[in-house]
Amino acid sequence: MHEERSWWKEAVVYQIYPRSFADSDGDGVGDLQGIIDRLDHVASLGVDVIWLNPVYESPQADNGYDISDYRAIHDEYGTMADWEALLEAVHDRDMKLIMDLVVNHTATDHEWFQRSRRDEDGYREYYYWHDGEEPPNNWESGFGGSAWADDSEAGLQYLHLFDETQADLNWDNDDVREDVYEMMNWWLEKGIDGFRMDVINLVSKPDGLPDGDPDSDWVGIEQFANGPDAETYLSEMAAATYDDYDTMTVGECLDVDPETAGDYVSEDGPLDMLFHFEHMFVDAADGWLSPAEWDLPDLKAVLSKWQTELDGWNSLYLTNHDQPRIVSRFGDDGEYRRESGKLLGTLLFTLSGTPYVYQGQEIGMTNYPWSSLDELDDLQSIGKVEAAIEAGEIDGFEDVREIVRARSRDNARTPMQWSDDENAGFTDGEPWLPVNPEYESVNVAAAESDEDSILHYYRELVALRERHETLVYGTYNLLLPDHESVWAYRMELDGDAVLVTLNVDDSETTVTLEDAAGTTELLLSNYAEPTETGATLTLRPYEARVYELEAQ
Repeated sequence: MHEERSWWKEAVVYQIYPRSFADSDGDGVGDLQGIIDRLDHVASLGVDVIWLNPVYESPQADNGYDISDYRAIHDEYGTMADWEALLEAVHDRDMKLIMDLVVNHTATDHEWFQRSRRDEDGYREYYYWHDGEEPPNNWESGFGGSAWADDSEAGLQYLHLFDETQADLNWDNDDVREDVYEMMNWWLEKGIDGFRMDVINLVSKPDGLPDGDPDSDWVGIEQFANGPDAETYLSEMAAATYDDYDTMTVGECLDVDPETAGDYVSEDGPLDMLFHFEHMFVDAADGWLSPAEWDLPDLKAVLSKWQTELDGWNSLYLTNHDQPRIVSRFGDDGEYRRESGKLLGTLLFTLSGTPYVYQGQEIGMTNYPWSSLDELDDLQSIGKVEAAIEAGEIDGFEDVREIVRARSRDNARTPMQWSDDENAGFTDGEPWLPVNPEYESVNVAAAESDEDSILHYYRELVALRERHETLVYGTYNLLLPDHESVWAYRMELDGDAVLVTLNVDDSETTVTLEDAAGTTELLLSNYAEPTETGATLTLRPYEARVYELEAQ
């Protein structure tokens, strides 16, 4: 698995959420020209690939994941000429651009759905329709409530595994797949370098649309994830589109384990890598509105399993546009924001796989202190809270305020903090989401002027990974699996070894590691003056160290 070299295995990816990155025209919404204006910041990190969240024409009910025209640019973001200028600017800086592919569903505004509801020219079979007063099964939407919605014009119900504005395409229809592949090739011909594929393992639904498991948190997911023809359809997609190009593909896949994932990303699989969610549930095992305390051994166990059991290539991420900020979730967003931000970056860049950096992660942005449901834009958060109120599970937002503060997707979507100017330098207008009040001290300009900042440390991490291919292709060996605060592991490749020690705790911790004895070289630490090396290590709060070990 690790023997064959590929550019996308050695790449570092930077994710841009266009709506929140940079606003060039003062309307409060980020846009393509804003990205171009700030592209040198991205390039300065040393990254190789930009993953661009959706910029297609959309009613923006789910911020672009509800696409109404795959071949047009949403006017708030700019024009196709602006997008073409962005692609050229990215390539001029020796970076690549991958686009978000959202083809499990379309917006209900899409021409295909409009023709489907009118039963025109065979389009009725482009979506899932049901004739009856009651839903055909008890499937639930990922955003809360039933996965079936009434359509007054058609006089039928249609399936939406997410918001009501996002109708699921019927991939069993040959015409649907052909239209999707034609659209993908259109973008590939324009010169993009690959796709990130949204919830791509949900495209194949089971025959007969059976009832879901009423005891599961998201009823039906055990049936519509990894459906009977999912791998077949993705293999067909690859052969019809990107297999003819030098691309990178990553699929967002729900409800997968390493064994299931291997069907998609093994040597003969249709995808280069995938995003799984297992480590994103270590603090949410009881459901979205019932978070649990997470502990380090559990997080270690999950990521260690994926490092050692996956027959394929790993993607490495700790946050994205759908997850809370990592220093608020897995670190300390107070006293040790800087140290924990660096430590979590160290983890990300020293495991085998392709690391993904989400905008703002490189400066240690934190969660927002939401105080009311009216402040939120996130359909998932709003839907979950409103469904709980309707079911009588809670009285109102105040009952789950701290949960929303910890879990809402909007935590990652507040505007990028560029400076201590008004609105963090994101816009001259009224921002579409509130700016985090920490922006006066946590921003790119401040990080640039501080040599000890998380930003500068991320550049060191990128450079470290480029110098040591053991951190890219090495074999992972976990040490101290049950230690409650120290995560230690060796990466080994062709006789070379790197030791990583992380104290994921706000207190000093001493451990004995025979791997650290003998001749070692400290490659990187997030403390300016690390303590001496040796078998016994005393690690300070959120201290991270990376050692090169003497060749064996």
